[in-house]
Amino acid sequence: MNGPPRPQRLTWKWRVIAAIVIGVVNGCRWQVRVQDLDRVPAAGGAVLAFNHHSYLDFLMVAWAPVRTLHRPIRFLWASRWLGWLVRAAEAVPVDRGSSAARAGAFDAAAKSLRNGDLVAVAPEQTISPSFDLLPFRTGAVRMAQLSGAPIVPAIGWGSQRIATKGRRPRVAPRTPIVVRFGAPIHVGPDEDPVVATERLRTAMADLLDTVQREYVDGTPAGAWWVPERLGGTAPSHAEVLREHEERARRWDPGPPPEDRA
Repeated sequence: MNGPPRPQRLTWKWRVIAAIVIGVVNGCRWQVRVQDLDRVPAAGGAVLAFNHHSYLDFLMVAWAPVRTLHRPIRFLWASRWLGWLVRAAEAVPVDRGSSAARAGAFDAAAKSLRNGDLVAVAPEQTISPSFDLLPFRTGAVRMAQLSGAPIVPAIGWGSQRIATKGRRPRVAPRTPIVVRFGAPIHVGPDEDPVVATERLRTAMADLLDTVQREYVDGTPAGAWWVPERLGGTAPSHAEVLREHEERARRWDPGPPPEDRA
């Protein structure tokens, strides 16, 4: 008789990665604060959908699930420069330039969810220089539909002050970094993926705005790391959206945006 999926445990490779990350974070004296971790299941599959605003997002999303829940996370990963880390963390590699490869990554992620894994994905696909959300692809929702797993929104804020697109990385000791998990979102098997994806995006946008406004260092007027709508000098979101659409057409000139994963 088959029971519920057993929670996946950390391999020795994951423990090594975790020790390195903990050493770096502690050495840099970054102040990581995780909120509402109880919304991440202690066992069983779930999609962790996170906003992409820095090069450290994957570390921050994994910080508490790995350290506290002792659960590994399978990331959908498009980087070609850190292949060794992708293999060690058993991530799902994604080739943006190949529709067949993206479909294979999607199927592998859905299978991992059915096996009880946590799978993390950035629905925006790339870093948003405006620090507001870019358009979402439907992959997270369709994975959840195929597997029956919930989607847990994960909002990070603060790590853009350390390493983000268009800025030289810096140590920035004592930088506050917030990771807040939102209420799980369940997607019906017959729900329109585009409609469900917009529901996810709205929930994440609301949670991001709350986290930004409650941030311990506030939203200083004129600060480069604060979005324009909150008085900062981050790039205009309208201009970022135009550039993103041009880049998306280069990555995938075929299907219309609502059909993309």
